Amino acid sequence: METVIIAIGSNLGDRLTTIRKAGKYLAQLSHDPVIKSSVWESEPVGGALYSFYNTAAAITTTANPVDLLVSLKQFEQQCGREKNPQRWGPRILDLDIISYGNLVIEEDTLIIPHPEYQNRLFVLMPLAEIAQDWADPRTGKPISEMINSAFVSGLHKTDLEW
Repeated sequence: METVIIAIGSNLGDRLTTIRKAGKYLAQLSHDPVIKSSVWESEPVGGALYSFYNTAAAITTTANPVDLLVSLKQFEQQCGREKNPQRWGPRILDLDIISYGNLVIEEDTLIIPHPEYQNRLFVLMPLAEIAQDWADPRTGKPISEMINSAFVSGLHKTDLEW
């Protein structure tokens, strides 16, 4: 059984409803109750035109990382996400595996820890809420240090619950 941290984002449609659906889905995958961060709102990045709701969840699972990734991508598509969306473009739902226990995986279809998370405050702030002592298994760098060196963008915590 491993603890997996998943970043969740949405910037199209009813963002909060989509995140709540994702929470219910993750609860089905998890052997223990899902640990959820606050919902944060962030400015759009790249080609995205609308602000995102971002959050993070910790689940426990026996699924292997590849099977988990396939399951998450299938759920994204069930929610209406395009199969091959524009990079950094708008999306109904984005589920990224940030960490899977202390594994480091570098394959063509799966990289863990997620390759861009340390540069994204909208991932780091929710992650810090649910795993304040977490450190990157690749570098050993603590989350607090990553937060201090991440690009500062328009980001604020909301009062929304999911």
